[in-house]
Amino acid sequence: MSRLTKALVSIFGLGGVLAALVVAVPTVAASASGAVTTQTCTGTIGAPGVLTGAFPGNVIVKGVCEVNAGQAIVAGNLNIAPGGAVVAAFALNDQTQSGFSSLTVKKNVVVSRGAALVLGCEANFFTCLDDKSNTLQSRGTIGGSLLASQPLGVLVHNSTISGVVVENGGGGGTSCKPAGIFKLIPSPPFSDYEDNILGDSVSVTQVHSCWLGLLRNSVHGTLTFSSNKMGDPDANEVLHNYVNRSLTCQGNVPAVQYGDSGSSPNAVNGSASGQCSFSRLMPNPSPNGPLTPISVRAG
Repeated sequence: MSRLTKALVSIFGLGGVLAALVVAVPTVAASASGAVTTQTCTGTIGAPGVLTGAFPGNVIVKGVCEVNAGQAIVAGNLNIAPGGAVVAAFALNDQTQSGFSSLTVKKNVVVSRGAALVLGCEANFFTCLDDKSNTLQSRGTIGGSLLASQPLGVLVHNSTISGVVVENGGGGGTSCKPAGIFKLIPSPPFSDYEDNILGDSVSVTQVHSCWLGLLRNSVHGTLTFSSNKMGDPDANEVLHNYVNRSLTCQGNVPAVQYGDSGSSPNAVNGSASGQCSFSRLMPNPSPNGPLTPISVRAG
């Protein structure tokens, strides 16, 4: 877990900055009529909209919306408009402090330019925003693909995505200055994928941000991690993933590394090349520690 993720957990764990800022929470509930195929959730950082119930079609998010009132199930696509944000990292129903809050999207999730997605949470690695005991979890589910083009940041933990995962471009820049919804922490924007089941291929490329990592994911297809430039020298941790096909890491600055994760090499069924190649040796956990391959052949 990165230093930035630790900061996010420690501050949100004090009771949830988002929840604390809510004055009047507009709720977008499911339509009782099947005639409505697209609904819109709107809100602000200070008063986020709330997604709850079953939506028969697509949902468009304009502004900031959270999943904090039980289950939200979207039968179609979830589209996060430019500059918007969806935060689905609450374990409980905020209104009753019981039950479980989670987001399920049956088709695709699209994260537009400058937008952010926070999906899923878990004890120890990315604590749920309303979990004071560090024991709860919320699993996100995407039946289709996660497609992020020029996003501000994408955080996915403890979730299942059946289709491809593509994050291309975007980020908050290498100056590591807080921006957008990340100002609540305050933290620079970053992207992170941890403890997920990813049913197809994953491609994270050309992201320019402060920190970026992929840890402990099960990737059923290929994993491509290329041309990502980070401002934090501890960034670009691609570790302890199982990759069923090939793993390619190239052109990343800094080069893929162990950082302070204390993690282990990737296991790859196919080929591993570039900064994640089988032949590449790296100090683990420090320059004075034993040499360990960054990737190991599975099986």
